Amino acid sequence: MATKPSIPKGTRDFSPVEMAKRNYIFNTIREVFYLYGFQQIETPSMENLSTLMGKYGEEGDKLLFKIQNSGDYFSGLTDEELLSRNAAKLASKFCEKGLRYDLTVPFARYVVMHRDEITFPFKRFQIQPVWRADRPQKGRYREFYQCDADVVGSNSLLNEVELVQMIDTVFQKFGIRVSIKINNRKILTGIAEIIGEADKIVDITVAIDKLDKIGLDNVNAELASKGIPQEAIDKLQPIILLSGSNEEKLATLKNVLAASETGLKGVEESEFILKTIARLGIKSEVELDLTLARGLNYYTGAIFEVKALDVQIGSISGGGRYDNLTGVFGMDGMSGVGISFGADRIYDVLNQLDLYPKEAVNGTQLLFVNFGEAEAAYVLPILSQARAAGIRAEIYPDAAKMKKQMSYANAKMVPFVAIVGENEMKEGKVTLKNMASGEQSLVTPDELVAAIHGQV
Repeated sequence: MATKPSIPKGTRDFSPVEMAKRNYIFNTIREVFYLYGFQQIETPSMENLSTLMGKYGEEGDKLLFKIQNSGDYFSGLTDEELLSRNAAKLASKFCEKGLRYDLTVPFARYVVMHRDEITFPFKRFQIQPVWRADRPQKGRYREFYQCDADVVGSNSLLNEVELVQMIDTVFQKFGIRVSIKINNRKILTGIAEIIGEADKIVDITVAIDKLDKIGLDNVNAELASKGIPQEAIDKLQPIILLSGSNEEKLATLKNVLAASETGLKGVEESEFILKTIARLGIKSEVELDLTLARGLNYYTGAIFEVKALDVQIGSISGGGRYDNLTGVFGMDGMSGVGISFGADRIYDVLNQLDLYPKEAVNGTQLLFVNFGEAEAAYVLPILSQARAAGIRAEIYPDAAKMKKQMSYANAKMVPFVAIVGENEMKEGKVTLKNMASGEQSLVTPDELVAAIHGQV
């Protein structure tokens, strides 16, 4: 008996309908990237392990999919090494490549390798799959797509402003109401400095980040459990509970962080971004959120996170400013800022809110029924005319029974069917059937094109 086929855990097949929806997402994001002057690049699915290892921390290294060398990969190994059963050490001997874990490290490698060909500032985007040997669970996959856009080689805050505009444009096109949350790593550093706990910045921000989920008392308890003294916790209270408009928050922060040069710099940067955005007519809600603390070991300036307002789901986009993207590859001083759209989560949001445009999901718009050789020969030029007019059309390839051909049209949710028999051929016309209403009309090829364009 043949073995039942399967796919690796944490991976998925996508049906034609799912692909139509996914392509709608990718194409919409791609159009906005182009609109803002970004250029597309692609990097290989696999990178040298020397490029990937050590860039994501110890945990990240464990989640890298390593690719076994081809040929006799045992030839360079001693019996002692084989018998040691040291998986990590052995893998380093016969695995030289790995599947990319994200798009950022390959991008940094690309910039360093092609620095003489690139015009800086370099605005690039990538829409490609990445792989992580994570434990598969609901909403978490081993293979998934990232949609990244970055500007490198410029310190200007106008880049941050444009990224917020891009986020707003993308979600306006999708019809998703979002809240764009903004913070700055320098503000977080300043807060840790003024309470005298600069070395505990990660513990502080991780705890504050849970305010919405666990409440103030539990946040304070967590801070205490991390060894932060009560005096410092007391100083944090007005910051944790900071409310009001963006302007009010900034005014409070200027007072609170008066003794921290780094903190004030963060306030200044945030103020510029928020004031500039306010003049640009952005439709999404933009909020200064001090509890936002993503990627602390990575981001150095502005931080962004986007939440859908009408669906309970994690962030659907995020990013920020980093000061030394290419430093790990020996090219220092290359600042960048970028964002990433979570295509899979956006897919779920659009599904839940039923926001996919009808035309994005429908495949074939017009099916020509096939009654035989003569009818097919008559239909083919009209089929070509329909396609030339931008109508997605096909002919049923076999002269099968009418019921079978109509079942095919229904299964594919084709909105129009064209029927041609002896009478239609004599008159030089086509019977056009609207599958939703059941209405039929005798039309010329030109009228057929006009009728479909008028309906879809």
